Amino acid sequence: MKNENLVPKVRFKGFSDPWEQRKLGELFNERKEKSSQGELLSVTINSGIVKFDTLDRKNNSSADKSNYRVVRYGDIAYNSMRMWQGASGLSMYNGIVSPAYTVITPRTNTDAGFMAVNFKRKSMIQVFQRNSQGLTSDTWNLKFPVLKNIRISIPKITEQQIITELFTVINNLIAANEDKLEQLKTLKKLMMQKIFSQEWRFKGFTDPWEQRKLKDVSMIGSASRVHQGDWREHGIRFLRSSDIVKMSNREIVRNRIFIEKKLFNKLSAETGSPKTDDVLITGGGSIGTAYRITDDSPIYFKDADVLWIRTKNINGKFLVSYFKTNIFRKYLHSIAHIGTISHYTIIQLKNTPIQLPAYSEQNRIGDCFVTLNSLIAANEDKLNQLKNLKKYLMQNMFV
Repeated sequence: MKNENLVPKVRFKGFSDPWEQRKLGELFNERKEKSSQGELLSVTINSGIVKFDTLDRKNNSSADKSNYRVVRYGDIAYNSMRMWQGASGLSMYNGIVSPAYTVITPRTNTDAGFMAVNFKRKSMIQVFQRNSQGLTSDTWNLKFPVLKNIRISIPKITEQQIITELFTVINNLIAANEDKLEQLKTLKKLMMQKIFSQEWRFKGFTDPWEQRKLKDVSMIGSASRVHQGDWREHGIRFLRSSDIVKMSNREIVRNRIFIEKKLFNKLSAETGSPKTDDVLITGGGSIGTAYRITDDSPIYFKDADVLWIRTKNINGKFLVSYFKTNIFRKYLHSIAHIGTISHYTIIQLKNTPIQLPAYSEQNRIGDCFVTLNSLIAANEDKLNQLKNLKKYLMQNMFV
């Protein structure tokens, strides 16, 4: 290969030498040590090497572990039959793994962390797939005698180590944000259970909630009744503004037609269509999926069956939160036909029972979930940005 092909597109300042092509057998030795003693480890596609007892998985390991392979801290282990799927990882533990795994240990001037990231790259996984032996994917196998002859491009050890440090930071940030996001979702789930069962109440609210039907506290219709012209056959959905490419008074993304908020407001004034704080809920497709109209919600029309609730004596933020509770999901299940809901009709929606607190308490509850949803959305955005950054660097920091 020419030298210009051995230089990555993205590189740390101070490094300019072309990368070298080496066989993996020049960079790693196979660890053939066996033992029945040690903590049982497992190699996963998404999380690399983990302690087996942290997995929600039945232990099917052999009672006789005398042929199990020893893994040391800093080794790379991979599933010989799943290397073509990315089942490899850098070990942060000492332990043992199934004989189905291959364990390799880095030689001098080889950074295992750098190589572990490299092994997860799509182009490398494709190389592993091409070199796996077997007639079908169920029998593809990549043992060390074949792996060691695969050629790979690497920089000098100092550049390897800096790249390892970068990906360690990114991986730690991704893990921390995943944990935070999971905690927020767990908190939301708990609060929905406790608040709508009235086990938890905001301070200052003690009056019992009233049993009502939606038709008593709102106006209910079909969103399809307010469609005009081109929009007649479509239902209502939402997109974030970042997903929208504006063109004149229509917004077009991936061949879908959007209506600017300005035009939508004009239609609302002329036809009495849904407005801010009204709630839309699907009566077909993904039944019971609810949205609350807000000032900053881009609206687009797509095939769907959408029911429209004009809030009157009920808070829209409270109502859309209620539609996401297990209480409401159980109600939907109770009116299912032949075990599956085929359609959620206007009549069924009108007769939907709901426990209602005073309007001021509804507002507090609604605001609480709006805040939680915003925190969850912000953390999802941050997590996606980190994952996209990692993906970009994996594509452009390696040769």
